[in-house]
Amino acid sequence: MQVHTGEPYKESVHILVVEDEQKMAQALREGLEADDYSVRVAHTGEEGFYLVQAQPFDLVILDVMLPGHDGFEILATLRKRGVKTPVLLLTSRDAVEDRVRGLDTGADDYLVKPFAFPELLARTRALLRRGSNDANPRFKLADLEVDVAQRAAFRGGQSLELTAREFDLLSYLFENRGRVVSREMLARDIWRETSRQTPLDNVIDAQIVRLRRKVDGQFASKLLHTVRGVGFVLREEGES
Repeated sequence: MQVHTGEPYKESVHILVVEDEQKMAQALREGLEADDYSVRVAHTGEEGFYLVQAQPFDLVILDVMLPGHDGFEILATLRKRGVKTPVLLLTSRDAVEDRVRGLDTGADDYLVKPFAFPELLARTRALLRRGSNDANPRFKLADLEVDVAQRAAFRGGQSLELTAREFDLLSYLFENRGRVVSREMLARDIWRETSRQTPLDNVIDAQIVRLRRKVDGQFASKLLHTVRGVGFVLREEGES
């Protein structure tokens, strides 16, 4: 089994962005390329459909509101053709029925506009990991290790007694190692709460406190840090 540092492997990772808004498409391209992904942009659903048929991609980021055939139609046709490439839908519609339609059509995940770019990167990494051959990695940071397949965590060779929620939190932080994870990201990806009408901030903070006690409590080197007003990050002390 492969041991990961928490960073996804990006060599030869090809992403197709299907987005008709020029500024948004350019921003997505520049942001993803800055994170070392190879990016191709299509400005219509038809162009995106052609490109997916013509060459392999590791991920498709597909806007729903496209001229001509919309994202739902393009996605449905791709799935009918047997294309299994992970698809992240971008939509300005936050209604439950729209999200359900997208997932039922074959989307692997969705993101509602406007969104924070770090969240898009986090979802991108998650979908790429889901489609990789190494679906059950081991993560390692200093003397902290997580075995995803066994759902086990160790620090300094000692087993950490984590609840299911604490393990999911720690794994998610590992997946985003070195990057600040916001409470909103945790609410959506760990608690599966898509509406912020009922904030989970207090619940999340309490879970983080309990997780920190188990991960860092008896160790001199602290790995789980709070970035005031922003969120949380897993990194070694002094690591930027």
